[in-house]
Amino acid sequence: MSSSRHHRLFAYGTLREEHVRDALFGRRVPSAPAVLVGHVPAAARPATGPDAAAVPGGPTGRPTLERRIDARTEGTVLHLTDDELAAADAHAAGHGVRRRVVLASGERAWTHLDAGPLRSAARIVIVGDSIAYGRCDPRGGWAGHLAAAHIAANEAEHRLFNLAVPGASLADVAAQTPALLSARRPDTLLVAAGINDAATGDGLGRLAEHLDSLAALALDAGARLVVAGPLWLDEEHAPAYEGLRFTLDRALALRSALRVWCEARHVDHLDLWEPLRDRPALFADGLHPTAAGHEEIHRFMARTAGARSAPPS
Repeated sequence: MSSSRHHRLFAYGTLREEHVRDALFGRRVPSAPAVLVGHVPAAARPATGPDAAAVPGGPTGRPTLERRIDARTEGTVLHLTDDELAAADAHAAGHGVRRRVVLASGERAWTHLDAGPLRSAARIVIVGDSIAYGRCDPRGGWAGHLAAAHIAANEAEHRLFNLAVPGASLADVAAQTPALLSARRPDTLLVAAGINDAATGDGLGRLAEHLDSLAALALDAGARLVVAGPLWLDEEHAPAYEGLRFTLDRALALRSALRVWCEARHVDHLDLWEPLRDRPALFADGLHPTAAGHEEIHRFMARTAGARSAPPS
């Protein structure tokens, strides 16, 4: 006999309206007022997915949320079955993706956030390795480009803290990050999952454990977790550091493991493989991008993740 779990979904847009819920779910679902902190309603964006007009009476545009420290958004918590949660996901298609949040009450719930994970961010913390640190680019690499564009968009409220450490693995990041977050009050934790985790024979064995730890840390901090990486690598010219082996097979295994983990837990994954794929001229040593390579990564993030474009020079 099959059973259905029950889920809390924080609704802040059209799903607060009973006639929309009745049409979507086919019943009067249990609901209660709720508040989500750290978010503020933003202007509606046009719905672009195939299901945008699937709900009778549904609008042509959907509201979204932007991150703002200490802000509060009033909404409604809906208590849904598995099937109803899937229907709510379809209703948000083309507009938002389902992610975990903590309500003002301390309860954890799902809600639908902007599908571009960096578009609505205000305070971003980056953790990762030498590529996230910006090695081989005196301007600070892709993270430096991201910082310049992000802060230029709103100097008064936007912040970016690059806490990446050259040579770090996800095990190091999971151990070091908890002490670093509270003072910076991030709303977005961008974890650059670099190739170090695939450079040893058993490097992927505890990958899920480290990512689960970072996911719990981000949720407790009220931050949206974004996992980025890995990059393509030029195996022929990749150096060996302290016995680490950097191969395409291992990098592809890491890429697959990250995608599977993120999909299973509804976490944003920025797959950075394609922008530098088969472009060895954009690498300084087979592993680390040149300044031009870092710039290409940032442009890719702007197209796919809603990162802001570089400000005029």
